[in-house]
Amino acid sequence: MASLKDIKRKVSAVQKTKQITRAMNMVAASKFKAAQSRMENFRPYASKFMDVLNSLALRVESISHPLLAVREPKRLRIICMTSDRGLCGGFNTNLIKATERFLKEKTKEDKEISLISVGRKGRDYFRKKAKIIAQRVDVLSKFDMTLAVAVSDDVITPFIKEEYDELYLIYNQFVNVSVQKPTLVRLFPLPSIGQDADIDPDTRLDYAYEPSEEALLQKLLPMYVHVLIYRALLETSAGENGARMAAMDNATSNCEDLIRTLTLKMNKARQAAITAELMDIVGGTEALAKG
Repeated sequence: MASLKDIKRKVSAVQKTKQITRAMNMVAASKFKAAQSRMENFRPYASKFMDVLNSLALRVESISHPLLAVREPKRLRIICMTSDRGLCGGFNTNLIKATERFLKEKTKEDKEISLISVGRKGRDYFRKKAKIIAQRVDVLSKFDMTLAVAVSDDVITPFIKEEYDELYLIYNQFVNVSVQKPTLVRLFPLPSIGQDADIDPDTRLDYAYEPSEEALLQKLLPMYVHVLIYRALLETSAGENGARMAAMDNATSNCEDLIRTLTLKMNKARQAAITAELMDIVGGTEALAKG
C-alpha cells in the first residue's frame, strides 16, 4: 500500500487539476454561448439566401457562370475545418477520420487530391499525409466574414482557371453540445444551385429580379460561397466550444471520483498506521509488565 504522504500528494494534485478543468469549463461555456448565438442568428439568413439563389439559378443556363460548370472530376480539392486547440474530446478526431476516409476513397479512384486546412489540428495531422496547398491556423478564436472571404479567394479563382475540378468542404455540423456531426459538402461545382426542379411550380416562390438573372448571378454566386464557408466556420466554432465544455465537465467529474477513491485509500492508510502504533504501545506495555 502507498504511504500516507504519497496519497496526500496525489489528492492535492487531483484537486488542483479539478480547479483547472472547472475553470476551463466555465471559459468554454462562456465562449460556447456567444458562438451558438452567432450561429443561430446566421442560419435564417443563410437559408433564405440559398432559397433565393436556387430560384434564380433555375432561370439560367449552367454555363452562365464558371462556378456552375461541371467538368470531369480528375483533380479534387478539400477544405478541412478543425479547431486550433485541443482538449475538446473527439471533436478533431472525428473530423480528421472523416477527411481521411474521403481521401482514401478518392485516392483509390485515382483522383489527384489537394488540401486546404483551416485550423491547426488538421494542418498538423495532414502535414505529412496529404498535399496541403493553403493553411489558415490560429484564426478561429475570433473571426468574422473576412475570414470566409479569404478562404473563398483561395478556391474561387483556381476553380475558374481550371486548376482543379471539384471542391469539397468537411466541417462539424453542430447538433447539440453532445452531438457533433462531421459533414461533407460539395462546393464546386455548386451542388445545391438549381437542384429544385422537382418542386411543384405552383408552390415555388417566384421572385422578380432587377437587373437580369445573369447579372445577379455573377454577383451572388461568390457571395453564396462566402455564406456557405462562413456558416461552416460558425458551426465549427460552436461545436468546438460545446465539445470542450462537455469534455471539461467530464474531466471535473472524473477528478471528483478520483478524489473520493484516494480519500478512502488515505483513510484506510491512516487507520492502518494508527492500528500499528497502538499494537506497538500495547506490545511495549505487556513487555514491561512481564519484566
